[in-house]
Amino acid sequence: MIEVVASMARGPVFLAGELMECLITFTNPMSHLSTSATSEMLAWASAQIHCQFNASEGRVALPQQGNKQDVQAESDTVLIPSRGERGQCVLDTPPKILFCDLCLDPGESKTYSYSEIVPLDGPPSFRGQAVKYVYKLTIGCQRVNSPIKLLRVPFRVLVLQGMPEPPFPQDEEVSPSNPFLEEEEVSRRDARPLERALDMLMVTTSRRCPHMFNITNVRGKVAKFCIFKIVYRLGEDIIGTFNFSEGDIPCLQYSVSLQSEEEIQQQYQRRPGQATSVTGHGRHLESCLHTASSHFSLPIPLNVTPGFSTDTVTLRWRLHFEFVTAREPMEPPIVQQNQSEVTVWSGAEHVDVDTFILISIVYHVSLHQSVKTLYSLASQG
Repeated sequence: MIEVVASMARGPVFLAGELMECLITFTNPMSHLSTSATSEMLAWASAQIHCQFNASEGRVALPQQGNKQDVQAESDTVLIPSRGERGQCVLDTPPKILFCDLCLDPGESKTYSYSEIVPLDGPPSFRGQAVKYVYKLTIGCQRVNSPIKLLRVPFRVLVLQGMPEPPFPQDEEVSPSNPFLEEEEVSRRDARPLERALDMLMVTTSRRCPHMFNITNVRGKVAKFCIFKIVYRLGEDIIGTFNFSEGDIPCLQYSVSLQSEEEIQQQYQRRPGQATSVTGHGRHLESCLHTASSHFSLPIPLNVTPGFSTDTVTLRWRLHFEFVTAREPMEPPIVQQNQSEVTVWSGAEHVDVDTFILISIVYHVSLHQSVKTLYSLASQG
């Protein structure tokens, strides 16, 4: 018996284009004191990255792939990383041989290092209602004249679109410079994808520019909405304010929701005009009757997927608003001083519910160790 342990020192989250390193240890767990302990011989072992695509048959109409052979023969030495997996393998890297003809004595172990660049042309990791993109590192090993055994290690891939090529523009630099670093060290730092991604997101998320929106319905103006910036870090709160003093229509209650919208491309839709799938990620509800101004705060989840588009699916993000308004002006109750009786005030008899949607796009990137994961929310309108 052989035990295989895979360890990713920098964690299970990687940026597309980043170098992934994994330590793989092969151990013969039998004690040398055991009477039945024998040496174990492995013929070979290899590892590679692959991305598995899985779609809901009720929502996605994929073209037929034909009779693709996915069964591995027991005597075959060719590694098929997606063997036994559901869906299609849409991306894989060339396999790398870890060793050949390895002999492990009882209690002995050997550790090998595997490194590979995460492909830039792949989709991000995503688990939606209609489609899923899952990345895995598959490690295969085989004894002589024995079937291949596979170990799959799932990990997450984030894709940052629009990242500039090195060197990073000097006028956009916001991180403090170190005068004690040599020029070669500075240029080497700027060449790292993670450092350039951090600089790019720091520049983008630090810009504050209030955006104003007038909330109206068929009977007039309800309120004025203000969002202070359109780019946020992952884990940050989206903060917006409402000014009801400028409105003509009384507002009793409002709610704001952060939602993701999953839309299947037209050529792959199961039915013509198929509706998009909407998932909520947080909601703020508040009563605002006789309130001049109000604000909301929505935290951005750490485990969401950025907006992206592939040949099969498009993911977008949006803010969804709902307002409960009165059909007629409402005056607050008048309470006289030294009044012993209780004044009963009745609310509005006729109310309307108005819905508004602010479309947005989400970008984010995860940086390891002391660097925090970042995320941005950009308005289209």
